[in-house]
Amino acid sequence: MSRSRYWKLTSEEVENLTHDPDKILNWEIKCVKEPEVEAKFIGVFLYRHGTPYDYDSKKGIVYYYNNIERNDLPEITKFLQKRFGGEKIEKGERIFLEGSKEIYTGKEIADLANALNEKFHTKSVISMELDGATQDELKGWGYPDSKLLPIPGK
Repeated sequence: MSRSRYWKLTSEEVENLTHDPDKILNWEIKCVKEPEVEAKFIGVFLYRHGTPYDYDSKKGIVYYYNNIERNDLPEITKFLQKRFGGEKIEKGERIFLEGSKEIYTGKEIADLANALNEKFHTKSVISMELDGATQDELKGWGYPDSKLLPIPGK
């Protein structure tokens, strides 16, 4: 058993995953606005053990943004807070929803990706990292071998 990272997953692929939610270390939904060359995107993510914030870590959902107008941020924050709660804390280009509800099932993550795509007119790609799962478990849960990204040093 070791750590496994999967990338470039679609919401359809993630929705059908049947993993043990306790095996998820982190996930990220990167939502890209068209045209991609403008590099406008929102990334929503969750680290099971908290996201670094100065010398501490904050538990809960976090999002970052690139080339998104600052006046669009309150709508993104409101959307996520309505679904997950949490206290807004801003640090650079990251918005923390400290204490927000945490989600780890494939269906929950896929539902969030689809809702973000619909609300903000984006196209999402999902990455997930698991720990403590065997290759047989990963295959049985529906993780595609073709989207396994090696973790250096593992």
